[in-house]
Amino acid sequence: MRDIRPSWGRRLIALVLVVFAGFYLVPLAVVVLNSVRSVEDIIQTSTIGFPRALEFGNFSNAWSHYCIAEVCAGIRPYLWNSLAITLPGTFASTLLGAVAGYAISLWRFRGDAWIFGLVTLGVFLPEQMKLLPWAIVLRDVGLTNTLTGLVLIHIIQGMSFTTLFCRNYYVAIPQDLIKAARIDGAGFFRTFWRIVLPLSPPILIVTVIWQFTGIYNEFLYGVTFTNGTQQPITAALISLSANVANVPQYGVQSAAVLIAAAPTLLVYLLGGRWFVRGLTAGAVK
Repeated sequence: MRDIRPSWGRRLIALVLVVFAGFYLVPLAVVVLNSVRSVEDIIQTSTIGFPRALEFGNFSNAWSHYCIAEVCAGIRPYLWNSLAITLPGTFASTLLGAVAGYAISLWRFRGDAWIFGLVTLGVFLPEQMKLLPWAIVLRDVGLTNTLTGLVLIHIIQGMSFTTLFCRNYYVAIPQDLIKAARIDGAGFFRTFWRIVLPLSPPILIVTVIWQFTGIYNEFLYGVTFTNGTQQPITAALISLSANVANVPQYGVQSAAVLIAAAPTLLVYLLGGRWFVRGLTAGAVK
C-alpha cells in the first residue's frame, strides 16, 4: 500500500509556518494578557507576563471611565462614532459600486472603458494626495470636523474599490439575460433589481467585508479632519496611548484596544468563509 504519511519536507514546512504564526501572534497575546492584569502586577513584573490575578475591571474602565483628551467617558463615544461612520459608508459605497459596476459591464456605451479607468484610478492614488482636495471640499460644504464629512469621504473613496470588484464579477453574467430583460420591457434599474442583484451575493459579501474593515480601521482621515469628541476610535486610541499620567495604565489601554478591535473581528468570524468564497468566485469569473 502507498504510504500516505506526510513527508519530512511537509513536516518541516508545517513547523516553519507554526513558528512564524507564533511570532505573529505574540503581540496579540501580550495585549490579551495585559488586559486582565492590574497596574501593580505589570509595574512589579513587566509588560510581558501572565496575570497573577484576573482584573476584568479594566474593560469597564476602558469602556466608560478612562480619560481620553480630558474627556473621561472611555472609548464608548468614539466606538459609536466609528460605527456611525462605517455602517452608512459601507452600505452606500457598496450599493453605488454595484450599480456603477453593473452599468459599466452590462450596459455598454461609448467611453465606458475610460470611465471605468477614471473611477478605479482612485484605488491606486496615495491617500496623502487626497488630503488637500478633501480639506477644501469639506470646508466649502461646511462638513469640517463632522461625522457626516467622514461618511462622505468613505462613500466616494470606497466606490473605486466596489466598482472594480463588482464590474469584474458582472462581466461574467451572460448578455442574453440582459437582452431578454430589455425585450420584456425591463429598464436599467428593474433589470438590476430583478436579475443582477439576485446573482450578486458572493461579490456583495466581499465588498461589504472589505469596506467595513477598511472604513472602521482608517486612521488618516479621522485624525486629520476631526478632533475632540468627533473622532473615530482609531484616532482616539492614539490619544489614549499618548495620555500622560503618573502611572501608565497598560491594563486599561490593552482592554481598550481589544474592545476597539471587536467589531472587525466579529465581522471576520461571521463572514470570513463567505469572503474567501466570494473573492474566489470573482477572481475565477
